[in-house]
Amino acid sequence: MKEILENFKELSKIPHCSFDTKELCDFLSNFAKKYSCKVKIDKAFNIHCIKGKPKICLQSHYDMVCMGEAPNIRLKEDKSFLKAINSSLGADNGMGVSMMMQAIKEFDNIECLFTNDEEVGLLGANKLEHKLVSKFLLNLDHELENEVIIGCAGGVDIRACLRLSKKENEGELYELEAVNFKGGHSGIDIINNEKTSIKEMATFILKNKGQISSFDGGERINSIAKHAKAKVFFKKKPKENEYINVKSLGFKKDLVIKQNLKLLRSINAFAQGIRSYNKELNIVNSSINLSLVKMKDDLLQIELFARANVLEDLLSLKEETKIFFQSFGFKLEFYNFYAPWQAKESKFSKDILQILKKRIKNAKILAVHAGLECGIIEKKQKLECASIGPNIYNPHSVDERCDLNSVARIYEVLKEIIKKYT
Repeated sequence: MKEILENFKELSKIPHCSFDTKELCDFLSNFAKKYSCKVKIDKAFNIHCIKGKPKICLQSHYDMVCMGEAPNIRLKEDKSFLKAINSSLGADNGMGVSMMMQAIKEFDNIECLFTNDEEVGLLGANKLEHKLVSKFLLNLDHELENEVIIGCAGGVDIRACLRLSKKENEGELYELEAVNFKGGHSGIDIINNEKTSIKEMATFILKNKGQISSFDGGERINSIAKHAKAKVFFKKKPKENEYINVKSLGFKKDLVIKQNLKLLRSINAFAQGIRSYNKELNIVNSSINLSLVKMKDDLLQIELFARANVLEDLLSLKEETKIFFQSFGFKLEFYNFYAPWQAKESKFSKDILQILKKRIKNAKILAVHAGLECGIIEKKQKLECASIGPNIYNPHSVDERCDLNSVARIYEVLKEIIKKYT
C-alpha cells in the first residue's frame, strides 16, 4: 500500500487535467519502459504497455477533472482517507493508474492500457488504435469496493445555443454569486438530487424580476454545477439567501439581453436529474445534467450531459431535450455519443466476484449509471470486461476523498485476479 500511495503522490505532482496530459503521458510511458514493458502511444495519447506474455489487460484513464486549485494538488491524509486541499483529488482515476504502476513493477506477464481524456467524453477509448493481446480486460475506474461492474450507461453531450440581442439599461446593478453547492459526478451523484447552482441562480433572478447583463455557471460537462455568477439589474435589492450572495455594484449603465425571460424560463422549466429508475438493478436508468451556461458576446450556450443504461432510453432522452429547447428558440448540437454497455454476466466477472468476496463479504455484480471506457473497448475488440475499484467519495469535486484501506484491499484482489489469469 505504501508504494501505491507513493505512486499516487508522484502522479499528483504532474498536471493532468483533461486536454493537458502530455507531461503525464511521457512520465507513464517512461515508467513502463523502465520496468521492461514494450510501449506504444497512439494519436489520442493512449499508452499501451506489454510485458511478457499476458492474458489479462488492466485499464485506467490518466486524465482528471480539475476543480478548485487543481492541477495544483496538495495532498492531505485524514485518518484513513486521502484528500486534496481546495481542489479535486484525482483519485478518479489516478488511484487505478497507481495500482497499475505497481502491477507493472511486480508482475512479469502484464498488459496495461492507460487511456486519455476520459473525463471529457471518453475520447481516448473512442479513438483507440492499439490492438490488445489479452482476451480479458479489467477496468479500475469504479468507485465502490463491493461491486463488480458489468454494464454502464451510454451518454451524449448536448449543446443548446441561442443568439442574443441586447439593449442598454441603467439602474442598480448587482453581482450574484452561487455558494454552498456540493457539486459532484453527474452520473454517480445524480441520485442524491443535489441542488445545482445554475438552476438556483435562474430561479433567484426570475423570482426577483431581474434583467441579466451576464450569466455563467458550471465547471465541467460531467459535473453537477457548483459555481455560478451573474450581473443583474434589479429595481430593488433582492434579499440574499443561503445559496445566492448579492453584492451591489452601484448605479450603472450596461447592456442587458432581450431574451431575458426566454433564458430564465427555459432553465427553470428544465427537469434536472433522474428521469427513470431501474428497480431490478437498483440503479438510475436515465438522467440528464444541466452542466454549463456560458454567455459570450451575442451567443448563449447551455451544455448538458444525458445518460441512460438502455440505448432506446438514451435516444428518447436526446429527442426530448431537442424538442424542449427548440420550443424556446434554441438550436441543438449533439456530440461524443456512445452507446450503453449492456450488462451481461460472464465466467470472468464471476471469477472476480469470488475473489472479491474473500475480502468483502457483501460484494455483488451489477451495472452503474456512469460511463466506463471498457464498454467501448469491449465492442471494438470483442473482449470479456469487468470493472472494480476502491471507495472514492464525491469525485469531480473539491470534496473528493479516497479510502486508503479500501485501496489496499482492492490491490490484494487485483493481485489475485492477475495470478489467476496468468
